[in-house]
Amino acid sequence: MTAKKKRTSPDPAPKKKTRAKGPAPSTSERVSPPAAAKAAKAASSKASALDAAARVLRESGQPMSCPELIEQMAAKGYWSSPKGKTPSSTLYAAIAREVKLKGAASRFIKTGPGRFAHRPDAKRS
Repeated sequence: MTAKKKRTSPDPAPKKKTRAKGPAPSTSERVSPPAAAKAAKAASSKASALDAAARVLRESGQPMSCPELIEQMAAKGYWSSPKGKTPSSTLYAAIAREVKLKGAASRFIKTGPGRFAHRPDAKRS
């Protein structure tokens, strides 16, 4: 004879979290997410790969391929790949995504297959 399996009941609904009692923080004490992100970015002096690429392209004034950009960014000390095996492919994808999403507001323009230049009318980054 086999033993009957016990039926399990579904998990009870999760308990609601309650707010701590006390006065709500004033608007001056609240930190908005964009302000917090700006503060965190200002605290870290390391630029992103896109920021470093825009800086290299702006300084050179010439269109460059992504492997050339990676080389120049590392040589000037703006950015270096932490452990990536294909940093130029990652940079290419990021630049192409910015060009597609931001359009005329992008910092980059595509000048040819695999080559990008800094947009002359773009704001300084």
